[in-house]
Amino acid sequence: MSETNLSALQVRSNDLASKILNLGSQLTPTAPVLEGRLVRMVGLTFEAVGCQAAMGSRCRIVPDSGQSVDAEVVGFSDAKLYLMPIGDSRGLTPNARVIPLPDTDRVGVGPALLGRVIDGAGAPLDSKGPIYTETSRSLEGEPMNPLDRKPIEHTFDSGIKAVNALLTIGRGQRMGLFAGSGVGKSTLLGLMTRYAEADVVVVGLIGERGREVQEFIRHTLGEAGLKRAVVVATPADSPPLMRVHGALRATAIAEYFSDQGKNVLLLMDSLTRFAQAQREIALSIGELPVSRGFPPSVFAKLPQLVERAGMGASGGSITAIYTVLVEGDDNEDPVADASRAILDGHIMLSRKLAESGLYPAIDLESSVSRLMTQITPPEQQQLAQRFRSFSATYDQNRDLISVGAYVAGSDPRIDAAIAAYPALRAFIQQGLDEHFSLVESTQALEALTPYLAADGSAP
Repeated sequence: MSETNLSALQVRSNDLASKILNLGSQLTPTAPVLEGRLVRMVGLTFEAVGCQAAMGSRCRIVPDSGQSVDAEVVGFSDAKLYLMPIGDSRGLTPNARVIPLPDTDRVGVGPALLGRVIDGAGAPLDSKGPIYTETSRSLEGEPMNPLDRKPIEHTFDSGIKAVNALLTIGRGQRMGLFAGSGVGKSTLLGLMTRYAEADVVVVGLIGERGREVQEFIRHTLGEAGLKRAVVVATPADSPPLMRVHGALRATAIAEYFSDQGKNVLLLMDSLTRFAQAQREIALSIGELPVSRGFPPSVFAKLPQLVERAGMGASGGSITAIYTVLVEGDDNEDPVADASRAILDGHIMLSRKLAESGLYPAIDLESSVSRLMTQITPPEQQQLAQRFRSFSATYDQNRDLISVGAYVAGSDPRIDAAIAAYPALRAFIQQGLDEHFSLVESTQALEALTPYLAADGSAP
């Protein structure tokens, strides 16, 4: 037999063998799901034996009597599975059945979500009936090749005059809104929700007070704003796993609309509560803290969440605003410090400015938009830089000016800053019912040109 015929015979025999193997695999019966039992429950952590499940998958815990509870696999050791409950765990008993569930890390998405309020598990909270979604996405998202992302070239209209003119945001940019408690970050976020230029608004209320959810929907969003919005609410009394899922679900929903070519505004209040929920989970399964009580997994989860926002390959975008609670006004808080490193800029709110009656209380010296120089004309950049310089000069000498210790004429820069300060303060001030477009914001900044003369003179 020739070598050619022998080679052809080997190819046909290999094909036949592969078909037989494939047929055998199809005929092999699926292995039955093994049920386990609950053997230990301490704090937020359950231990189960007798079953196997992958990390991130779910199991249903069924007691002999009472309500069943869904839990997620958060770790394992030898033959034990560590589970974290998603709902209320009251009523569970020793040796309750633990049943692994298939395909539970999917998020139902579709246009039917618009105008609805849901929890971290996707269940409706607004008493408007069930939500029928047309498709699903992964809860954790799919990693994107960074070279597939389109560059950020277009400005994003936030509706806030000071942000549009002095801290211009690009469409697809990720910004942090840093502030202590009671300084006005949620109110500023609400203004963006109402007035920002976006096709769809996805709001994640993560770990906030339950009272604020109702107020945000009724007073901040309103009926008109809710029509183009999806609200994912997991209040502070939700289990930590539900709070984490709320942030992941809100991001997955934003990804769906972005893939449809829409410009999405993702507002998450707050990134700090997401980190604290992840800390509770990690500490419950024995992970050691490394920085002020935060374990390493927290700082691994933050970029995984934030990196899902931005410009997509389909032409859509996710412009994300994350609020970061600076506890005790400590800007070196581990979560705040880590967030600044992974975001494309940050807006700092000052308690001192808020107490003086200025709203929004934006601290320009500490705030920055890293993409402003790429998406704005040089003329606007120069005016914004002078605005910052005059404002910083006044703030640095505020004490001397307040007590009357500064003598007029001693320093032309300070004289110019004193003359310009009322106009600068009035520029930042914005009422809760006021809306400024990008064009109106830049025109208002140009109107300050006489006060921002390059030679330091003022009218």
